[in-house]
Amino acid sequence: MFEMFEYDFMQRAFIAGIIIAILASISGTFIVLRRYSLIGETLAHSALLGVAIGLVAEYNPLWSAVVFALISAWLVEYLRSAFSIYSDAILAILLSGSLALAIILVSLGGAFNNSLFSYLFGSILSVSSEDIVVISIFGAISLVILLLFSKEFYFIAYDEEIAKTSGVKVNLLNFLLVSIVAVIIALSIRVVGSLLISALMIIPTIAALQFRVGFLKTVLFSLVIALSSVISGMTLSFYFSLPSGATIVMCVLCIFILSLVINKR
Repeated sequence: MFEMFEYDFMQRAFIAGIIIAILASISGTFIVLRRYSLIGETLAHSALLGVAIGLVAEYNPLWSAVVFALISAWLVEYLRSAFSIYSDAILAILLSGSLALAIILVSLGGAFNNSLFSYLFGSILSVSSEDIVVISIFGAISLVILLLFSKEFYFIAYDEEIAKTSGVKVNLLNFLLVSIVAVIIALSIRVVGSLLISALMIIPTIAALQFRVGFLKTVLFSLVIALSSVISGMTLSFYFSLPSGATIVMCVLCIFILSLVINKR
């Protein structure tokens, strides 16, 4: 089993995957509790638009993915708060619009190649040393912010109106949370893929919620589920030559089904 770590690309993939699992599971808890699950899919498609622009313009798609995911996250939160538009409607509009524009751009620019598919579905081979540095730096910053404001994020998820009357800066923290989620998603698409990253962010939390053990234990259960899925998914991906992103998602789905069976009994 451990011979796969003799390869540098597998070492990089596991480092990136573990960081992403930690970030996705913790941030996903707040997203699910706010019934905001679709934002992961929306920001992933916005990040894909950034990737498309990066590939067509021939510069690092990772940075453009981060920029476009952030812009999309801020736009979602602005429209939701300023125009009182339903959140799911805003997310659906941006999701379809971003994907459509990305397809048009890559088609016009002739960027339909293996690089694009690695961003769509994830590829352990595509994680570079530079990606590891970027993921580590921004991941550490995102994790620190999540932990520092975890009580406020939970309070807002529990009841936004009560949080406002209690003096919590709800609007600022909402923008901060969606910004963190946007960065995490943009960083994750190299390993998991833009079409699958929201599953890693949402499903571990939903599986953990089945145990009904309180907020802190739910976060910990979600973290364990995400880490187990990433490690087992990338191991299976290596030995059976399977797409890493899809294999990780299938692992987390199996754990989710198992959680339903356990709690049903």
